[in-house]
Amino acid sequence: MAQTKRKRKSKHRGTPAGTIERSGRTGRPRTREEAKQISRRRRTERLDKPPTWRGAMQRAAMAAAVFGVLVVVFFKRDVAQGAILAAFMFLLYIPLGYATDTLIYRFRQRRRQAR
Repeated sequence: MAQTKRKRKSKHRGTPAGTIERSGRTGRPRTREEAKQISRRRRTERLDKPPTWRGAMQRAAMAAAVFGVLVVVFFKRDVAQGAILAAFMFLLYIPLGYATDTLIYRFRQRRRQAR
């Protein structure tokens, strides 16, 4: 018979109470300075990526959804009106978000080149 459940990759033990204990970090704990360096490096790696249309669309979708909910709740409009306004704002937010991301990215790159 075929196996239906995916096999676990690492071993873990269950306790009598039903909780699962997993082995934690076994290496030397990081110092505060090492943790800061790692977080700085990760932040710069994340911010040095060029903007994408996909990222702009995801942020526009979230902002438009919030906008639609606020229109319905605070301005007491119909849900259909809120959806239409949210769709319009979605289409408006995509290029605005991408342009903003591009400006910020170019500014960061110019500042990085100056150093």
